[in-house]
Amino acid sequence: MPALPELDTFDRAILAILQKDNTTPQRAIGEAVNLSAPAVQRRIKRMEERGVIRANVALVDPAKVGHPITIFVEVEVESERAELIDAAKRGFAAVPEVQQCYYVTGEADFILVVTVATMADYEALTRRLFFENNNVKRFRTFVAMDRVKVGLEVPVG
Repeated sequence: MPALPELDTFDRAILAILQKDNTTPQRAIGEAVNLSAPAVQRRIKRMEERGVIRANVALVDPAKVGHPITIFVEVEVESERAELIDAAKRGFAAVPEVQQCYYVTGEADFILVVTVATMADYEALTRRLFFENNNVKRFRTFVAMDRVKVGLEVPVG
C-alpha cells in the first residue's frame, strides 16, 4: 500500500473549506486558516499533484436536468474470475447513468447508484447492463423515494 501523503492541520482545514465550496477564493481560505493566499495556492497544488484532491467539479441536481429517479442496484455475478470482474468494473464505469459503482463483499458483488429520467429508461438500461451480460447472475433494484443526504464530502478533521 502506498504511503499516505502528509497532511497537516492547515491542509486539513483547506480541504474542509474546499469540500464545502471549491470556488472559495484562496485569499478567503487563507484568512480562515491563517495563511497567505500564495501559501494556500502551493498547498492546494501539492494536494492535487499527490492525488489528495482528485477533481474540481460542479455538483448537479439530477432532477433539475431531467434525471429525477435514483436507483440502487445490487448485482451478483456468475463467476468472480479476475478478468470477468475487471470487465464488469469497466462496463459499469463506462455507463453515464451509473453515478457510482462499488465492488463489495457480501451477497452482492457490486452496488451501483444509477440515475435515470424514467422507469422505461431504467428498463432499457437493465437489458443492456444485466440481461445481455452472461456473467450477471441476478440483480436487485431499490428505487430511492427521497434524497435525504447526498454528498461526497470526506471527514478530514
